[in-house]
Amino acid sequence: MPETVVDELPTNAAAEAAWDTFVAAQAHASVYHRSCYRAIVAEGTGNAVQLLRAMRDGQIVGGLPLVHLKSALFGSYFVSLPYFNHCGVLSTDEAARDALLEAAIERARWVNASHIELRHLGAIGVSIDPAIWPVKTAKVEMFLDLPGTAAELFAAFKPKLRAQIRRPRKAGLYARVGGIELLNDFYTVFCRNMRDLGTPVQSLGFFQAFIAHQPGAAHVCVVYRAGAPVGAGIVVSDRRVLEIPWASTIREANADSPNMLLYWSLLEFAIETGHARFDFGRSTPGEGTFHFKTQWGAQPVPLHWYYWLAEGGALPEINPKNPKYELAIRLWQHLPVAVTRVLGPPLVRNLP
Repeated sequence: MPETVVDELPTNAAAEAAWDTFVAAQAHASVYHRSCYRAIVAEGTGNAVQLLRAMRDGQIVGGLPLVHLKSALFGSYFVSLPYFNHCGVLSTDEAARDALLEAAIERARWVNASHIELRHLGAIGVSIDPAIWPVKTAKVEMFLDLPGTAAELFAAFKPKLRAQIRRPRKAGLYARVGGIELLNDFYTVFCRNMRDLGTPVQSLGFFQAFIAHQPGAAHVCVVYRAGAPVGAGIVVSDRRVLEIPWASTIREANADSPNMLLYWSLLEFAIETGHARFDFGRSTPGEGTFHFKTQWGAQPVPLHWYYWLAEGGALPEINPKNPKYELAIRLWQHLPVAVTRVLGPPLVRNLP
């Protein structure tokens, strides 16, 4: 077999167009493999996406987007990709995959990174060495296959769910689906919810870049009560699948079920715009968000998050459930929302 050479995708229109054409032809590609995510991540967080490219006989045969996260609090490590549920290595064959993995390890060793995290929907391949690349499969992505009309979907729901969907409109809530003109209202809800969860918030610029670099693919949905935003989400479209990476509600409004109107409005939007599946995003089986999504009929698909560890040992747990972050989370929950909007982005840019 001819040699596989790994380099970094050049930052020019021709190279990016060739990469996007390759991504579009790969069945297991993610929307987050698209070249525009270099600009989204750079503009939104200040971090660089190192988009490794595998070439053979002048043709692209694989790629791996990596972001190097480094801070005094969380250490030095690589993720593909942080901030999103699944991306990872993309290749036409095992030789290209292995070349990309070796190149990633070289980069990690060069900067003394503690580990690499590759986020995959499904397994990389049966031949990968679990001793070198151990895997976590505790989380799932939740998918719902959509019928041809919203009426068909509504009729398929149990009576209790139909009543829950009707409740917010009876309480006077209403929803709008649009674009960047709704972003400030989304961010108002999102910042409040993230503060209540004790989690640092991304900058408004991150979401502005997310929408601006995906015209026609990214949309915002906001639920209002008496003119004030009380629920909101952002969706992105890829290959007739509509995914919701971010959704939030304001706790004080939850008695009126803005979350039910939010998701039903987006399911209607998905069907009206010709999507075949709705991706409810990431959940942990047995937890509240998992049960919320299963009531709509969503089915779990295991996420495979692979790790390379520079010095072996336990898999990293940089997440809110780690007890070592418990005090920080409780303190964050008591900060004014305006303060979290300032302090959050510099912190979250180095969180996976």
